[in-house]
Amino acid sequence: MPGIDASREFVPVNIAVLTVSDTRTLETDRSGDTLVERLEGDGHRLADRAIVPDEVDAIVARLQLWIVDPGIDAVISTGGTGVTGRDVTPEAFKAVFEKEIEGFGEVFRWISYEKIGTSTIQSRAIAGVAGGTYLFALPGSTGACRDGWDGILRNQLDIRFRPCNFVEIMPRLREHEHHGRGS
Repeated sequence: MPGIDASREFVPVNIAVLTVSDTRTLETDRSGDTLVERLEGDGHRLADRAIVPDEVDAIVARLQLWIVDPGIDAVISTGGTGVTGRDVTPEAFKAVFEKEIEGFGEVFRWISYEKIGTSTIQSRAIAGVAGGTYLFALPGSTGACRDGWDGILRNQLDIRFRPCNFVEIMPRLREHEHHGRGS
C-alpha cells in the first residue's frame, strides 16, 4: 500500500517557483502563492521565485539558471501550459529536458479529470529532468497548482513516500555525466 514510512527521516527539498505570465506580478500571483504555501507548509524550502513572460527564450533562460544552481533541486512552474498561441511553457521545458517524465502529465490529467472532466485535455502539464534538477510545469490556475502539489508532488518530493519517490533517486540523476570518462 503506498504511503508515508514514518520510520524514515524527512528531507527538505530546495524548490524554485516560476510563474509564466505576461500580466501577473508578485502581488497578483495567486497560483505562485499557492505553490509556495504548500511546499513550505510541507517542510520544503523556497529556493527562489520568479515571474517570466510567455516567451520560450525567457522561460529557457530562467530554467537554465536554476538547473546549474546547486541550491535548487526542483522547479515548479505555473502557467503557459494551454493550447493558445502564447502558451509555450511545454516547448521551453522540452528544450532543456534531458529526460521527460511522461507519467507526470498523465497522472495530473487523471487527477484533474475527476474535477473538471474532459476540459483537462487542454492541459499540457509536463515534467522532466535536466542537470540533476527536476522540472515540473503546471497550469496557471490555483486549482491546478493545488491538484499538482496535493495529488502528485507532495508525495513524490517526500523521501518517506513508499514504494518510491523522486527524492531518493536525486543523487543518481547525473550518473550519465560520469560514464565513459577515463576509459
